[in-house]
Amino acid sequence: MVAQEKQTILICDDEPDIVTLTQRFLEMGGYETITCNSGKEAIKIIEEHHEKIILVLLDIMMPGKSGYKVLEEIKSNENYQDIIVVLFTVKSFNEDVQKGKRLGADFYITKPFSGKDLLDTINRILKK
Repeated sequence: MVAQEKQTILICDDEPDIVTLTQRFLEMGGYETITCNSGKEAIKIIEEHHEKIILVLLDIMMPGKSGYKVLEEIKSNENYQDIIVVLFTVKSFNEDVQKGKRLGADFYITKPFSGKDLLDTINRILKK
């Protein structure tokens, strides 16, 4: 029997504790993770690894390049069309959700979150 390759998720958040916690939950759930702390870094990682990244968990409020800008860059590049983008943020006002959807976000997860709910949502999104 051939071992199934783990699906790779990019976690992009400027809060190290959130990144570490999210990474632990996803790896316990059987996912491979790549992490970064800025929008610029996220774009660089996606450029280098887009063939293996299936989903990006993307914080909106980050220094330099916001999650909205990263989302726009991902969705406007035909090489990244298969990457699912989940906005991962405390910004849960209706206008924030609508802006994310307008820019092409596939899903929205609000913080704070529980590890079980996060994993259940990611599994549901990826139909595991």
